[in-house]
Amino acid sequence: QVQLVESGGGLVQAGASLRLSCAVSGRPFSRDDMGWFRQAPGKEREFVGAITWWSGDTYYADSVKGRFTISRDNAKNTVYLQMNSLKPEDTAVYYCAADRRGTITGQAYHYWGQGTQVTVSS
Repeated sequence: QVQLVESGGGLVQAGASLRLSCAVSGRPFSRDDMGWFRQAPGKEREFVGAITWWSGDTYYADSVKGRFTISRDNAKNTVYLQMNSLKPEDTAVYYCAADRRGTITGQAYHYWGQGTQVTVSS
């Protein structure tokens, strides 16, 4: 059974940092492109960033570029999302996803985590 478990969310003030983790079990993580997405209240889920399995290349949405960093630790089957200089508009439920089936910035991933809430107060 494949499981993706996010952690690290919370309530912070604007300008603070958080690091989200996504632990993957039940599949060969080291060969998976991994994505991070978020969904704010009343909005569609959107792409945040992704990291490829082969080269470790990273891709980011323009709204988070320069503030967020994705990394992975294949030995721990875990992908991270380091979020710095957080803004109130970053408030959302953040999801990780595995087993990409479409474009790197698309949402065609086969497996999804349950999400972790990030709330940024002004």
